[in-house]
Order: sequence, then C-alpha cells, then structure tokens
Amino acid sequence: MHNSRKRCNCFLVGFPDFPGQCWQTHGDTYELAVANGIEALESLIIGYEAVGDPLPEPTVSRVG
Repeated sequence: MHNSRKRCNCFLVGFPDFPGQCWQTHGDTYELAVANGIEALESLIIGYEAVGDPLPEPTVSRVG
C-alpha cells in the first residue's frame, strides 16, 4: 500500500502483479483503503477465474 497523502490526501492501493492492470483503489484512511483493496482484489480474482486465466505469482518484498 502506498501512502500518497501528500499528493491526493488519500491512501492508494495497486495490484502490480496483475499484468496489464492499471487498477488502483483508495481510501481516506488506511483502514478504508485496505477494505477497498480487498474488494478490488476479489473482483480481479473473479475476473481471472471467469475466463480461466491463472492468477499471477505474487511478488514478495521485505521492508527493513
């Protein structure tokens, strides 16, 4: 999750592991952004399953 409060006064959620997806969702709070992100991710998964496409392998990043 990217905290973009300086630019748009919200928290942005994106899905870079899904090729060709420019999906982003957001929320005014971290909690709302997470909830919106879960809903958007569920929609992406449903779309992939509907056409029989495999889900992309997740990229794992460690911070610290």
